[in-house]
Amino acid sequence: MTTATRGPLAAGHPDETRLDRIGIPHLLRFGFLAVLLVMTGVGVESNILTPHMVDVLGSPEATVSTIITGHSVSVLIASYLAGALSDLFGPRRVMAVGAAVFLLFQVLFLVALSLGSVEMAAVTYFLRGFGFPMFAFAFLVWINVTAPPERNSTAIGWFYVMYTGGLPTLGSLVAIGAIPAFGGGGVGGVGETGAMWLAGGLVALGFLVGWFGVRDARGSRRLAPEGETSMQVITAGLRLTFTNRRVAMGFLVRLINTAPQFGMFIVLPAVIATTLEWGQSRWLAMTVAVYATNILVNAVFGAIGDRWGWRRTVKWFGITGSAIGLLLWWYVPHLVPAGSTWGYLLSVVAGCVFGCLLAGFVPMGAIMPALAPDHKGAAMAMYTTAAGGATFLGSAVVAVVFTVAEWFGMGDFARNSLVVWVFVALYGCAFLMIRHLEVPEDEEKEKHGRLFGRRRPAEELDPARVETPQSPTPAGGPTADAVDAVDSVDSADLRGGER
Repeated sequence: MTTATRGPLAAGHPDETRLDRIGIPHLLRFGFLAVLLVMTGVGVESNILTPHMVDVLGSPEATVSTIITGHSVSVLIASYLAGALSDLFGPRRVMAVGAAVFLLFQVLFLVALSLGSVEMAAVTYFLRGFGFPMFAFAFLVWINVTAPPERNSTAIGWFYVMYTGGLPTLGSLVAIGAIPAFGGGGVGGVGETGAMWLAGGLVALGFLVGWFGVRDARGSRRLAPEGETSMQVITAGLRLTFTNRRVAMGFLVRLINTAPQFGMFIVLPAVIATTLEWGQSRWLAMTVAVYATNILVNAVFGAIGDRWGWRRTVKWFGITGSAIGLLLWWYVPHLVPAGSTWGYLLSVVAGCVFGCLLAGFVPMGAIMPALAPDHKGAAMAMYTTAAGGATFLGSAVVAVVFTVAEWFGMGDFARNSLVVWVFVALYGCAFLMIRHLEVPEDEEKEKHGRLFGRRRPAEELDPARVETPQSPTPAGGPTADAVDAVDSVDSADLRGGER
């Protein structure tokens, strides 16, 4: 099978498609669909797996939680390997390996559940965890080496629309329809088992769509500089973090990004459902609203970053906005009458403000690889590792604060409020670090970008940027040959040429 060698078109090129103009590189269009299908398959089990495993394995919930924790560890490792191996072998091959790993161990995991083998289920579910992060995050690397700088952040925003649109949103909807279709839930888990087999089919379909639909040659090539050994490439992300101060700060900013989200999912359920008397169903409805809002605006904030500046978007919308949204999500429910319908609706709106502004961190996916242009995959390895590590940081903050609060005999409201303010303080640390993450690709956006209105050319705002000819132009103007040469070079640049 041949692959395309033509590069992405520069913004404004007459051959751009509608997808190019909204920020999805036309060359990668089927890859975005592939990610949506794969993550939908992964998301099918998101709300049914724990009770299903307790039922079919006959094990206590603590044992099942341990098995799921092991899966989380493999997901974290794979999040790093996705970027590192993409640097070494190219993202296309890593995506194929990720899909193969998921499908193989999904089958073995389902066999283990049918046999009631706790040990086999633990091993296969752990190994299956290496699958989907390698597929999804390798494609994220592919986006970074393909999307034009003018629309890099927007393309990453669309990636997260597909990623979170599948997990958990569409995946949960598929489960709702599939379980009764396969015989219903309950004892024996016939419907759940059928839904999980269907999930494997969706992942296989997503792989086929990506493999045969994306024909960009950059995905099959080594991205790391020639001369580096395999071990040097694989460990480059770790070495970058310890030797490149800005990469380390970018890692920490991304780590802080969603940590409050996971922390609040520990604190809020009992508060909303029991303390404030709205019940479990309304808490679940609130989380759906928060997630849905985040999904809808990921691409929007990616586009804002490309227009207004990546760092500025992260600084004011992502960091500052999320800190304000987090405070609203915590304090608004406590300021309205407990159990009231209008108070609940206002609390949902406050949560959606947090979910919306959390998407302001999307341009970090463009900033990180730009901090290490010779090791984009390695930088993205640390970015995706931080995304996985945010779960740990969020739960760790809650655990530490709860322990300290117990020492001092703090009440529930004071203790939970302290958790929120610790997260706000972490956002303050991110605010200080983001100012150091300047990259050349973002300079023009920060200097001349406008949040509203038409963006004027840089030369119009800064005449000094216009180069002055070193020698006068002949009276007759440039020769026809010179004009043809310039046009030829410009045209080749716009087409991207062979790489």
